[in-house]
Amino acid sequence: MRSCGVLMHITSLPSPYGIGTFGEQAEKFVDWLISAGQEYWQVLPIGPTGYGDSPYQSFSTFAGNPLLIDLDDLVRTGLITQQDCDDADYGADPSYVDFEKVTRTKMELLRKAYGKFEENVGYLAFVQNEAYWLDDYALFMSIKEENDLVSWLNWDEDLRLRKPEAMKAAEERLKKQTGFWKFLQFTFYSQWERLKSYANKNGIKIIGDIPIYVSPDSSDIWANTDFYEVDQDKRLKRVAGVPPDYFSATGQLWGNPLYNWDAMKKDGYAWWIKRIEKAAKLYDIVRIDHFRAFDTYWAIPAGEATAVNGKWEQGPGMDLWNAVRDKLGDAPIIAEDLGDIFDSVKELLKASGFPGMRVLQFGFNPHSEENDHLPHRYPVNCVGYTGTHDNSTALGWYKAADKASQAMCRRYLKPRLFEKINRTMIRELYKSACGLAVVPMQDVIGLDDSARMNIPSTLGGNWKWRAQKKHFTEKNAGFLRDLAETYYRTAKKS
Repeated sequence: MRSCGVLMHITSLPSPYGIGTFGEQAEKFVDWLISAGQEYWQVLPIGPTGYGDSPYQSFSTFAGNPLLIDLDDLVRTGLITQQDCDDADYGADPSYVDFEKVTRTKMELLRKAYGKFEENVGYLAFVQNEAYWLDDYALFMSIKEENDLVSWLNWDEDLRLRKPEAMKAAEERLKKQTGFWKFLQFTFYSQWERLKSYANKNGIKIIGDIPIYVSPDSSDIWANTDFYEVDQDKRLKRVAGVPPDYFSATGQLWGNPLYNWDAMKKDGYAWWIKRIEKAAKLYDIVRIDHFRAFDTYWAIPAGEATAVNGKWEQGPGMDLWNAVRDKLGDAPIIAEDLGDIFDSVKELLKASGFPGMRVLQFGFNPHSEENDHLPHRYPVNCVGYTGTHDNSTALGWYKAADKASQAMCRRYLKPRLFEKINRTMIRELYKSACGLAVVPMQDVIGLDDSARMNIPSTLGGNWKWRAQKKHFTEKNAGFLRDLAETYYRTAKKS
């Protein structure tokens, strides 16, 4: 069945508290999606952000980002006051997230809320059910705070290596602190479940996103080093990235730890099965970033300055996904298959049955006739985008494109008189054969690259863009709704 959706991260929602949350504006966005004839809301990873504020570098693959917690809900339950919220400084500009201010201010308010929180049956059940990851995460964050937030690789050796006596002493010493981090996760998950329930009962499904790799500074690797490429001292031997490509002449050096796939296979891929199971509960569909690495992945010696000197290694392929299916059945997954794609990656994608991705911006390369990103080549079993969080906006791309690419774009799309190129691109995407068409909110609004979400291989200035209430107009909703009805992507009629 043909369908459509909008890509916008939760942090990009309007709110009076400096960052988008699970609060009132999230539900209003669901209402707006309904009026726009949409069926899906795609978000970026919702884990706690670490290095560079990136949602793809999280302190835990299972935990949620405390910054997304709705403060108004804490006011309603009496844990903080409205005055507490009003007196805080979240930054002055509503068009972007000031992560430094928001983090400092919001964590102070959340600590204040914890001071009034009383454990209840729901909390105790949550802590028990999630103990398989929550205990390690809460202790990890508590030790991290005790060590001025430095990476676990720089902790005292006994804690870094998780020696039993040091771990027991830390658990006793930091009991109150671990309680705080567990309270945050209980609050996060309670609010997320409420928002997802609101979306689902109103006909909106949520597409989530998980990075294939965990962060090098995360409880995931600290608690499970045997599943990663580390030396005897638990230091990373090789790290993840991609070779030189469309985005960067020196490749992308992500620095994430690589999996020890042999060890994971011996364990029956239990960690991955738990991860997919958790994601399938959190979201209606799960997009897996850098899916190609399940086939072949780029391994870079630790300490390299760029990604150039890596080499391709063999991933687990269908062996992993057969194990997942044996335990969980057919998980609803979108495979991000962008970048340098070998035939073997295409074969893996075909064997998995998962839909891949197509990005309209990539189609307008006048030097390539066999371009899978041109809409006339889209298969039904794919998800089409005008652009992703790693791309320029549609307007930004067109302004920066060379004349040959611009000419090809105009010749292929044939814009209507006085029509902006972002709207032309959205129309072409909706017309295509792809089963699901997803458009970033920036392209719906018609913003230039000042609203770009991320520039790969750069640090600082990313992930900050926020929409404002004035952007969620009936005119924008009507434009999408008309296209959705015209090209049979919705059952909803105006």
